[in-house]
Amino acid sequence: MLVKTYCSAVFGINATSITVEVNVTPGLYYFIVGLPDNAVKESIQRVESAILSNGFYMPRQKIIINLAPANIRKEGSSYDLAIAIGVLAASRQIISDRLNKYVLLGELSLDGKIHPVKGVLSIALQAKQDGFHGIILPIENAEEAAIVSGIEVLGIRSFNEAVQFIIGATSIEPTLVDINKRFEKLMNNYDLDFADVKSQENIKRALEIAAAGGHNVILIGPPGAGKTMLAKRLPTILPPLTVDESLETTKIHSVSGQLPSSTSLMTIRPFRSPHHTISDVALVGGGSYPQPGEISLAHNGVLFLDELPEFKRSVLEVMRQPLESRSITISRSRFSVDYPASFMLIAAMNPCPCGFYNHPTRRCICGSYAVQKYISKISGPLLDRIDIHIEVTPVEFNELSSHQSSEKSEAVRERVINARKVQEQRFKKHQHIHSNAQMRARNIQEICIIDEGGRHLLKMAMERLNLSARAYDRILKVARTIADLEGSIEISNEHLAEAIQLRSLDRENWTGP
Repeated sequence: MLVKTYCSAVFGINATSITVEVNVTPGLYYFIVGLPDNAVKESIQRVESAILSNGFYMPRQKIIINLAPANIRKEGSSYDLAIAIGVLAASRQIISDRLNKYVLLGELSLDGKIHPVKGVLSIALQAKQDGFHGIILPIENAEEAAIVSGIEVLGIRSFNEAVQFIIGATSIEPTLVDINKRFEKLMNNYDLDFADVKSQENIKRALEIAAAGGHNVILIGPPGAGKTMLAKRLPTILPPLTVDESLETTKIHSVSGQLPSSTSLMTIRPFRSPHHTISDVALVGGGSYPQPGEISLAHNGVLFLDELPEFKRSVLEVMRQPLESRSITISRSRFSVDYPASFMLIAAMNPCPCGFYNHPTRRCICGSYAVQKYISKISGPLLDRIDIHIEVTPVEFNELSSHQSSEKSEAVRERVINARKVQEQRFKKHQHIHSNAQMRARNIQEICIIDEGGRHLLKMAMERLNLSARAYDRILKVARTIADLEGSIEISNEHLAEAIQLRSLDRENWTGP
C-alpha cells in the first residue's frame, strides 16, 4: 500500500517541503531513495527499533521509501518520524486522515523518544506558506516553531505520542508564543554597558559614529588599552533588532544548530568573536554540506576579529567580497547556496610585534622593518574596506581610579537611533541600502555633497596621505554619518576633518619609523 507523509529539508537558510512516499509490497529488503545522505539511510534502523519498542511490528516485506523531490539532497535525521509514521500507515497498522495536514519532524531514538532537530524556524515558515494545518515536532523545538503565527505547533516527547495523535486517540495542546511581548521583554537585554569603560572618550565617539552609520572599525593600540572591552560593548549602542531582522537572524542560528537552548528567538544583535586560528571555510561558510560561517552568524550584528594580523592572510582575504556585497555564495559543482552576511566588522590589533610602537611612555623594541612587516600582514584592499581606523591609547591611573560616572549605552543608543532614522528616510527608495556604510558610488555623488572648501581640504588629505579612491569614498560616508549625528543637512569642513582623523593607518607615522 502506498502512503504519503510530509517532512521538510533545509537548503541554505530556507526550507523545502518533502513528500515521504512509503510503499509496502510483497518482496524483501528496505530501500530509501531520493538522494539521501548516510544519516537518512541509517534512519531505517532507528525507525525499526522505535516501531518495535512501542508495540507495533516492522513489515517483513519490500519497503520502498522515496523522498521527493528526488533532485534535492536530503541530510540529517529529521526524517525519522515521517518515515516511521509512513511505515505504520502503509502496513495498515494505523489509519488516519491527518497525514496530509501535518509536517512531521524529529529524530527517533531506539526506544522511540524524539530528539530535537535544526532549522525548525525555516521549516515552520515554509509549512505555513505551503498551506499545512500544523507541524508535529520535538517539544524542545516547539517554541521556536511557534514564533510563526497561523500554523498549529504540536510539541511531542515520544513516537507513541505522535501515533496516538495521528489516529485521533489523544489531543496535544498547541504551543503558543506571543512574539511581540517576548521581543519587547528581551530586546536590549545586555549585560555590558559603555558606562563600564573609564575615559577613552575619543574611542567611544568613534564607535558611536560607526554604529550610527554601520561602518567597519579597526582599533590599534598596545596590550591592555581596552580594545576588546570597547569592542564587546559595540552591540549595546546599536539600534534594536526589528522583528524581521530577529526572524532572519534566528533562522541562520537555527539552521547552523547555534541557537541557544534557552531562547527560541534572537532578540539582541549577535556578537561573534572567532579565534585567530579559524579556517577560511569556518569564517565564510562551506564544507561538503555547506553550513553558515561566522560572517553569516554575525548577520545583523557584529563580527569581532581580535589580534587581526595573527589571522591567516587567506582567511582575511576571503572577507573582502562579503564586506562589499553583504552576502556570501558557496558554490559547489552541482549547486550553490547563498547566505546573508550583513555585519559590522570591528577588528583589533597591536601596532607592532612587541605592542608598544607609538606608546606614550614605553619604548618599542621592534625595528622599522618589523613594524612594516607586521602592519603589512593586513592587505591594503582589506584596510580600504574598513571605514574607521582609530588609535587606542592606555588609560592613565587617575582616570582609571576615578569614580566619575560615564555615559550609559542607552543614551548613546538614542543618538544612534535618531541618526539611523535620518538614513532610513534618506534611503527609503533604495531596497538594499539601509545605512550610510552601504552607499554605492552613485549614492555618494548624490548625497555626500561638499562645498569648495571641503573639496580643498579633502584634496590635501588625499595627496598627503596618498589615499586610494575607495578611501576617498569612505571618508565621505563617515562625514555624512557625523553630520547625521549632529542633525546637519550639509557636510561641513568640521565633519570632513573628523572623518579624516578617523583614518589612523593612512597617516605617515603608521608606515614605520
